[in-house]
Amino acid sequence: MPEGALEIDRISKRYGDVVALDEMSLTVRGGEMLGFVGSNGAGKTTTMRIALGVLAADSGQVRYGGAPVDRAVRNRIGYMPEERGLYPKMKVLEQLQYLGELHGMRRTEAARAANRWTERLGLAERREEQLQKLSLGNQQRVQLAAALVHDPEVLILDEPFSGLDPVAVEVMSTVLGEKRDQGVPVIFSSHQLDLVQRLCDRVGIVRRGRMVADGTVEELRSSGPVLLTVHAPHAPADWAQGLRGVTVESSRGGHTTLRLDDTADDQEVLRAALETGPVHEFSRARPSLNELFRDVVTEETDE
Repeated sequence: MPEGALEIDRISKRYGDVVALDEMSLTVRGGEMLGFVGSNGAGKTTTMRIALGVLAADSGQVRYGGAPVDRAVRNRIGYMPEERGLYPKMKVLEQLQYLGELHGMRRTEAARAANRWTERLGLAERREEQLQKLSLGNQQRVQLAAALVHDPEVLILDEPFSGLDPVAVEVMSTVLGEKRDQGVPVIFSSHQLDLVQRLCDRVGIVRRGRMVADGTVEELRSSGPVLLTVHAPHAPADWAQGLRGVTVESSRGGHTTLRLDDTADDQEVLRAALETGPVHEFSRARPSLNELFRDVVTEETDE
């Protein structure tokens, strides 16, 4: 296992008859950002809480740098929970300094770090305000600062982009990228798949407590179905019906999107399109992360 990797190895968790995790496994290497995606209730938050020691697994193990994660290691992890957990009546700077000291920093060191991160995250003018008096977006920035104030070796963030305005999204994206470039393993969950596709080195898709897809965005897209975009302005809506290995995804105003399986022949599709008149576009594409995720959810519903 690479040095500095966070490894979640076949962890399982039950609540009575409900299986929350079923031998969940994933690895986040140092200097890598992994997007953790899945439907609500798929097991993402449970996985993160077990990695932090907030919950105990029924079986399996969490390791960092090849060694089991103990209390000392957890103290070096930065965690941003989905349900924000800061003190609403405490002032921003005072709170961040306090959290830094809880992680073992000296008072002066924690104060410097708290000032640095409030400046970095655009909170300098809010340092002396109570958390509850800030906007939700600024509260979220404070929560990120709380995860970063002790200079963690690992970052685990649960829905960090939820509710942020575009400016705050860019600030958080930049900070996470910087930590990744410093060699920190970064894992975050999100339903904003466009952000996951743009930011992450790898993506893990979880369904029913198991990892069902894990790889780079391009690897996952390449393993998905081939999509074909055809613009034949005079073609009737049903022109592609009945073609071997072809499913019509959408058809409107002469623009048709087709899904091709392994038995389809794109030249046969082209001939059928040309029979309707001129063809202005005929291009192959791979599905986006949104489309891949939709397929996973569809499979889950079908099951």
